[in-house]
Amino acid sequence: MRIPGLNRRAFLRTAGAAPIAPALAAPAPAVDRPGNLPVPGEPYDLAGKRMAFLNWYYVRTGSFSWRDRSGKKVGLTDSVPPGDARFQPSDQPRGIRLSARPAHRTGPILTADRPWEEGSVTITTIIKDGGMYRGWGGPFTTSGDPPGQKHYMYFESNDGYHWTRPDLGLVEESGKRANNIVNIFDTDGGSIFLDPSAPPAERYKLIAEGMFPPKAIGSYLRRRPGVWDPRSARRPDGSAKGVKGAVSADGIHWTMLPEPLAVEVTDTQLTACYDARLRKYVAYTRTWMAGPRSSRAQQTSGKSALGGRRSIGRSESANFRDLPLAETILEPGPELLPTDLLYTNGKTTFPGAPDHHILFPTIWHTSSDSTSVAMASSHDSRLWHFLPGSPVFTTGSFAQFDGGCIFAHPNLFELPNGDFALPYTGYNVPHKYPRRLWTYALGYAIWPKGRIVALEASERGEFGTVEFMPPGRKVRINALTHRAGGIRVEVVGPGNKPIGGRSFAESNPIIGDHHSTLLSWGEAEDLGNPENSPIFLRFRMDQAQIFSLEFV
Repeated sequence: MRIPGLNRRAFLRTAGAAPIAPALAAPAPAVDRPGNLPVPGEPYDLAGKRMAFLNWYYVRTGSFSWRDRSGKKVGLTDSVPPGDARFQPSDQPRGIRLSARPAHRTGPILTADRPWEEGSVTITTIIKDGGMYRGWGGPFTTSGDPPGQKHYMYFESNDGYHWTRPDLGLVEESGKRANNIVNIFDTDGGSIFLDPSAPPAERYKLIAEGMFPPKAIGSYLRRRPGVWDPRSARRPDGSAKGVKGAVSADGIHWTMLPEPLAVEVTDTQLTACYDARLRKYVAYTRTWMAGPRSSRAQQTSGKSALGGRRSIGRSESANFRDLPLAETILEPGPELLPTDLLYTNGKTTFPGAPDHHILFPTIWHTSSDSTSVAMASSHDSRLWHFLPGSPVFTTGSFAQFDGGCIFAHPNLFELPNGDFALPYTGYNVPHKYPRRLWTYALGYAIWPKGRIVALEASERGEFGTVEFMPPGRKVRINALTHRAGGIRVEVVGPGNKPIGGRSFAESNPIIGDHHSTLLSWGEAEDLGNPENSPIFLRFRMDQAQIFSLEFV
């Protein structure tokens, strides 16, 4: 569920800071004009080739009518004897529910075998770029780094499991440059993303936390005097922590941006992406479930002024170099215990569907210093809901590599066999356990056949999708039924009527385990709709689960 967090504008006014820049204002109502969001309503476009049921966004609400004994529709002003009106639903979903599927853990995926890895190695971002899996791990300190400076490592894989360490020749370690160390430095808790909107020189971007020298902080505050978090304590020399950015053409050769993307209190894992629908960069950060400090209290700064429960924040901007301060979008709600905190966000999308947004927040159970990973979904990246069935995986058993605590990382990706994998770092001891015994490694949370959320009917169920423009002429279904169950599908076109030859009567039933099976109607496998015309799909299910659709 989405529970409003701290209102940042109210906080800043209470703290005596200048108002936030207009970039934080709520989006204006969508209008049909260039440069703005389209008019809301059906039919929808899919951003990719897949439709997954992570929430009710793609499920038709349906309607109903009241009718008299003759079947005539009656309204509020009609006179009908009590008990004579009949309720008639139309495309209303019934007998279905959503449920997150548990993942199984596997690992360690990597083994530390380089001196600078000091016995532990992990990957904190994985991106499937074309046919290659690319990974970045760290940050860590090399032997030649000054105090506080950190670097990242770069990895490559052809199958997502077997990773190599290319010799990049960029950073000297122990007198040699034959290593996989890249020139990202002075950051912590970062992640990397591909930017499809950027020029080639900035195709890859990094977001992380880090310290900035006085000159950079001073320049930022002069340029953006109202956009700073009053809880961000500046050091006596004028330096301060902020959100760092870097850009790269190839993910290997990086240019660190000189000024903060934002000056605010955040910590640990930061993630970001370019949202093609919003035409904006969206960042996810650490925030705190905390109210405004009393103006009558003695003013303090730094950690003593924070308080509250750790939560997840979000910021969006058309300019990657200027992020507004984050607003809280998800916080520990009443479905959690009062000792539970949201530690990291694990933001990602559904593979093949960039408009299907997912969070895999690590829940830190402070009553036992243990962790679990939950799942939340959003259709617009702004409004979030925890999914029934969370958490989806938990800390491993005692003495296992991940038997202490676990933290999920971006991104959820598809393996060659169709399984979905989510990278995570597993630690052998709890989060706040004395760390002289601390070791960590890369693990995967695996959902076989990409089945992360089920739209299911334990007995009989039915529903229709919203009307949409299909991104292909055929559709494959990922579904599972009992032997006595089945799924039938109807294609609906103009006038709310089945397209000829594509009704339930012609539908070949889906029975059993189908990972990627074409829907068909008699001998026909195409949807039957005219080119560039909208449709919606009706489903009748019996003891069945549907996980996703893929258009080809």
